[in-house]
Amino acid sequence: MKSRYSVSLGFLALIFAGAVLLSAPFSRVAGGWGNFGGALFTAFSAVCVTGLSIVDIAAEYTRAGQIVLIMLVEVGCLGLMTCGTFLLVAIGRRLSLSREFSLMNAYGVAQIQGLRGLICWTVGSMAAIELAGAAALFWRFRELFPDDAAYMSIFYSVMGFCNAGFGILPGSLASLADEPYVICVLALETILGGIGFLVIYNLCTFKFRHGANGAAGRLSLHTKVVLRFTAYLLAIAFFAFLVLEWNGVLAGMPFWKKLYVGFYQAVTPRTCGFCITPTENLAPLTRLVYEVLMTIGGAPGSAAAGIKITTFAVLLYTVKAMCDGATETVVYKRLIPNEIVRESIVIAAALVAIIIIVTGALFSTEAHNSIALDALFFEAVSAITTTGLSVADTTARLTPAGKAVIVFAMFTGRLGALGVVMLIGDREAKSHIRYPGGELVVG
Repeated sequence: MKSRYSVSLGFLALIFAGAVLLSAPFSRVAGGWGNFGGALFTAFSAVCVTGLSIVDIAAEYTRAGQIVLIMLVEVGCLGLMTCGTFLLVAIGRRLSLSREFSLMNAYGVAQIQGLRGLICWTVGSMAAIELAGAAALFWRFRELFPDDAAYMSIFYSVMGFCNAGFGILPGSLASLADEPYVICVLALETILGGIGFLVIYNLCTFKFRHGANGAAGRLSLHTKVVLRFTAYLLAIAFFAFLVLEWNGVLAGMPFWKKLYVGFYQAVTPRTCGFCITPTENLAPLTRLVYEVLMTIGGAPGSAAAGIKITTFAVLLYTVKAMCDGATETVVYKRLIPNEIVRESIVIAAALVAIIIIVTGALFSTEAHNSIALDALFFEAVSAITTTGLSVADTTARLTPAGKAVIVFAMFTGRLGALGVVMLIGDREAKSHIRYPGGELVVG
């Protein structure tokens, strides 16, 4: 039973430690101990790599406080379990079998062999990508922010790759709307953070693996599904945004600016809370598209939440199989086990149920508040999927009870990949009873 709750308790311990540090005098611009509620909300949002905030990060926290925020985001992105395993590997301790299986669930690894190397590679690749992103941003930031280029580059590179969405510039990325180079660098980092470490590992190593016959290694089915569906969703979101907002928030922009702004706005809804155009200025139909993209999310083992893109793919191919009269789900000429199909259905149903519960709770807590219902629904979906987008200042205007609901939603969404299965499903239930068949009319 203890192993079931280790991940969630570890996250909570990290969050409360981070809240204490963020409320300490060295972290606050105002000095002195204070605003623990705001620090606690920020710590939850950082560890859950969400990006929702009830305070102005630049105005509330000193450079030291912002560094604490960066560290919380980094550890939250990797996951306490992965960080703990990396430390065990670093000091030479052997991984327990339960820890290896837990990490297999988190990363979608089908075999234990080479997992120690995968964890070390994960931490190293994360650092390498963030440093490369910071170097790329520094090339432009040294002109935009000559007195603070190095720090700004590191801050935004970490937030971009970890899909956290915290910003220290006004209006999220609105002040960088005329910087296509910066926008494209951040978009690339966000995409890399959303496809997951296992896909990055597969992409970087498959050419160097050879089978017994000397043939080059192939991309795994997981990698193919993640990459193809990521491309499909980016293309659909890009064209949908252009069509819906061409005469809306994009009106008056030069043609090329419309393209790169539209591309970034297609990247951010599934994973990251950065935005160039204010969410409240988007058409209602565009926000609905955003809500669908947020619900799908990124890949397993990534910084993103949602039902996950692989779950979405399995559901689509299952529906296709039913429409074709087939009894099995096949994805790219590979048979998907019924257990995975059932898990995908449960994951999607559970997320929808949580969205309904959180939305209902917000409707109740904000009944006497002047926040529009569609904005509350958007806030609920954003928090549960740890996306971090918000309509105007909805997060800051929530009542204390409403903020508590958002905290619950963020924490639940972050545990989705690492902890929920461990909490309720780490033991297979076996039944030796066979019941007679029955007919039930559905639909």
